[in-house]
Amino acid sequence: MLAQAGFGSRRACEALIAQGRVAVGGHTVQEQGVRVDPRSAVIHVDGRRVQLDEKKLTVALNKPRKVMSAMEDPQGRRTLEEFAQRYPVRLYHVGRLDYETEGLLLLSNDGELTHRLTHPSFEVSKTYVCRFDCPGSFPRSILAKLRSGLDLDDGPAKADRASLVAHDGKEAIVEVTLHEGRNRIVRRMFSALGYELTSLVRTRIGPVVLADLAPGATRELTAKELGTLMAEVGL
Repeated sequence: MLAQAGFGSRRACEALIAQGRVAVGGHTVQEQGVRVDPRSAVIHVDGRRVQLDEKKLTVALNKPRKVMSAMEDPQGRRTLEEFAQRYPVRLYHVGRLDYETEGLLLLSNDGELTHRLTHPSFEVSKTYVCRFDCPGSFPRSILAKLRSGLDLDDGPAKADRASLVAHDGKEAIVEVTLHEGRNRIVRRMFSALGYELTSLVRTRIGPVVLADLAPGATRELTAKELGTLMAEVGL
């Protein structure tokens, strides 16, 4: 089963077991040939979860602007159903991006993974690239205030990291990482500083990176990405 999950040849997988790097149900496997039920077994290799249930699928989507984070819309706007229907199983969106925001969004039929990724207690980090008009010199106080925290109408919010990517004297690009998922949190943080974002792109969710995925394109997560993501939320 490890070979089918992408961990190399049968001999390579036997070596992983012999080196004590494979655990089933929290216990290190001591012998070769242990049989497990792929639908229920909890298997880790080097601490990373291995998903053996072929019925479960998680994909990355580069959501374009002006697409609703929903499977249907009474106003007739574009929805995620357009992208989810490319797959033979019913997929649901993991969290949301607002209508004008683009970038990385996960679609999955794994209910427990979806629950944990969207529950605030698991604090999965997300990274955004934020563009806004900023004539003149760049105020370094922007980064300091993002990191130290801002008072919003539904409570304080702060970035785990904030860094300047580019500034040409007219507009600025700032990268922000945070683990909050409140509605329009990044836009509202910049608005509290007096700036309205002209573009907002999510580029990372935990270990999953948008990279060069084109707008509207989808791809299945790699075994490494999925395993690391599951391990981050205690699966």
